Amino acid sequence: MTETIRVFAGDCTITTDGDTKRRRRGEVVAVLKPDDTLLVHDVDGYQPVEWLTRAETAHASLDGDTFTLVAATSDRRVRVDCHTCYGISRYPGSKAGIPVGICPDCDSALTRARGTVSCLGRGREYSIPRHARVGDDSCECGLPTMYVERGAELELCLDRGCGTILDAVGERFDREWDCPECGGDLRILRRGGIIAGCDRYPDCDTGFGVPNGGIVDSCACGLPVFRTPTGRRCLNTDCEEFEDNDSAT
Repeated sequence: MTETIRVFAGDCTITTDGDTKRRRRGEVVAVLKPDDTLLVHDVDGYQPVEWLTRAETAHASLDGDTFTLVAATSDRRVRVDCHTCYGISRYPGSKAGIPVGICPDCDSALTRARGTVSCLGRGREYSIPRHARVGDDSCECGLPTMYVERGAELELCLDRGCGTILDAVGERFDREWDCPECGGDLRILRRGGIIAGCDRYPDCDTGFGVPNGGIVDSCACGLPVFRTPTGRRCLNTDCEEFEDNDSAT
């Protein structure tokens, strides 16, 4: 969904109350963002002359040819009173991100920013894992594919409707390992996160979270060793048999 950035220009008085109290007047441009951040710019320098980030409350009111903007938190308030209005406008806005492809539905750019890939045309967003890499290939649906390491590098569509990480990990590793407690098969399941859990549950409640990272070795306990962003580890984080050869001296 496309959000709206509102822009106000005029001869204004800016009043700040809170940790600092001050009052200024000038010809400025004020920007009110969808997250209730208020920015007031004059002609000097790159930094706003006043701002309040993600205010608890923010609103704009119009009175004939003038406007008033108020943004406030529990301990600070910024008020912009317009004396002569030069213009008021609304513009579609989105997150600015790295271009990763073209939307197959509307031919608009797809961009990646802060854990999502967004379509600039329709505003649709696709959440992606933190360590995922968006590649140059495309799914049959036309969207780009991403690569996620969960034991192996797995290629997935951005749209979970075409397949989930759970599906891909299950296809690759379901029943791949034996339960170290009872010898049963470890199934790939979702229990909060993705786990390898014993298929003899509830008689055996053994289960291990499947981490981000690739399998690089086998542990003496019989389970795989992963190389993760924080180092090597056994699938079983409490494994007494695991020896991190990379850090051994």
